[in-house]
Amino acid sequence: QVQLVESGGGLVQPGGSLRLSCAASGIIFSLYAMGWYRQAPGKQRELVAAITTGGSTNYADSVKGRFTISRDNAKNTVYLQMNSLKPEDTAVYYCNAKHTIVDRMDYWGKGTLVTVSS
Repeated sequence: QVQLVESGGGLVQPGGSLRLSCAASGIIFSLYAMGWYRQAPGKQRELVAAITTGGSTNYADSVKGRFTISRDNAKNTVYLQMNSLKPEDTAVYYCNAKHTIVDRMDYWGKGTLVTVSS
């Protein structure tokens, strides 16, 4: 059974930092591209950051220079370091795993809430 479990969300003041983690089980982690998405109230889910199996990364323009995605294949975990947080970063953050070859092997976590507010 595939599970993606996010953690690390919470309430933080503007300008603060949080580190999200996503622990994967039930998959061969090294064969999956990993991504972080977010969905704010009343908005569509959007890609925040992604990392390939080879470690290449890409970011939404709105988070470039503030967020860093990384992965630890030995721990089956992907991270999102979020710095200089803004109120507009408030959203539920979801972890996604996409197999590099088999399109249907595409999994989501249940999300973790990040609230940026003073």
